[in-house]
Amino acid sequence: EVTTKTCAYTNHTIMAEALEKWPIELFSRLLPRIYQIIEEINRRFVEEIQKKYPGNQEKIRKMAIIYDGQVKMAHLAICAGYSVNGVAALHTEILKNQELKDFYEMMPEKFNNKTNGITQRRFLLHGNQLLADWVTDHIGPEWITDLSQISKLKVYVDDEKAQQEFMNIKYQNKVRLAKYILEHNGVEVNPRSIFDVQVKRLHEYKRQLLNILHVIYLYDQIKKHPEMDFYPRTFIFGAKASAGYARAKKIIKLINSVADVVNNDASIEGKLKVVFIENYRVSNAEMIFAAAVSEQISTASKEASGTGNMKFMLNGAPTLGTMDGANVEIVDEVGKENAFIFGLSADEVINYENNGGYDPRVIYNTDDEIRQVLTELVNGTFSSDTELFRDLYNSLLNQNGGERADQYFILADFRSYAAAQKKVEEAYKDEKGWARMAMLNTACAGKFT
Repeated sequence: EVTTKTCAYTNHTIMAEALEKWPIELFSRLLPRIYQIIEEINRRFVEEIQKKYPGNQEKIRKMAIIYDGQVKMAHLAICAGYSVNGVAALHTEILKNQELKDFYEMMPEKFNNKTNGITQRRFLLHGNQLLADWVTDHIGPEWITDLSQISKLKVYVDDEKAQQEFMNIKYQNKVRLAKYILEHNGVEVNPRSIFDVQVKRLHEYKRQLLNILHVIYLYDQIKKHPEMDFYPRTFIFGAKASAGYARAKKIIKLINSVADVVNNDASIEGKLKVVFIENYRVSNAEMIFAAAVSEQISTASKEASGTGNMKFMLNGAPTLGTMDGANVEIVDEVGKENAFIFGLSADEVINYENNGGYDPRVIYNTDDEIRQVLTELVNGTFSSDTELFRDLYNSLLNQNGGERADQYFILADFRSYAAAQKKVEEAYKDEKGWARMAMLNTACAGKFT
């Protein structure tokens, strides 16, 4: 009784591998007394389930804390606390309607949402001093302890002088990042190019693979049509992969291999550069957030919230992204016209997952340009070892054990993503429009503290 009035459970992800389930054998051997207590908690909880749903074995199978030889930690957390929350509005709804549906039906009063937030003191005041000083000059210092005050910047978004100052700060931050890249990567990037950035953990659902496949697509386009109108782009990646996550490491390898080819091809005249920033961490992230377009391209329904998206927004970076996690709320705050949204919706993804109906090979067989990009993974374009990226190629086209082909809908969203990228390029050429959009992103970030 004391515990259930004291403890609250925040769920941070619906990715199965992060929802801990421990084998009874291991648990009871290492923690014999705790295991006894959990058995008793489970016995009482199963009694409650039976009282509420007499004779319903299915409910017990889905909700018991101990079942099938495993201790299910998320079930224990729900049962043992007074509150269960997701970390963005969309995430909480998915928990209620999908992952934790049975628990929500049994105890709806426990469920609520708490959208994640970030600290403006680290990610603007400390990380982007030029912009922080500018904000304070215009609206005073209250935003430092009360981020909602930053909305006072809205009166300046159409002011030409303010726009110029804002964009000049952005340019200086791009110069700072370019210097860092030259020092650490030995690659010279053009601070007047579009800095398109994806920095976050490396995971398939975050779709760094979609991003680099699109870079290959742009590279093919420039090679095929050297005369075409193309605004210079710098694609910046930063990520760490989990120690045992082989495919994530392979994606890092691919990004670096593409970078080697693209950055050393004199024929494209520096229109395209690719940079993988080593040892991504908060201290270099500060430099990155201050200078960018923000890629938030997770498969809809997979990103619980994301907070990098908020750090970019606070620093005046428009979002290129799917309607996933807190992106939904970012777009609510800033308006759809001030973001670049693409791709399947969470409902569409969940529908495909539950009912089938998606076959990436149809796209592969009917879209020459996408087929060309995938072929280049295995034909020696980016590595003399044609087998090096075979697993990535296969993951997109072939069913693999219990894994669906292209389970993160990369090919499904590719065309929509490429079109959104084209819109970014068009918008960037309109300097005043871009300045207004960037300023609005900063001015609307107050909710995400």
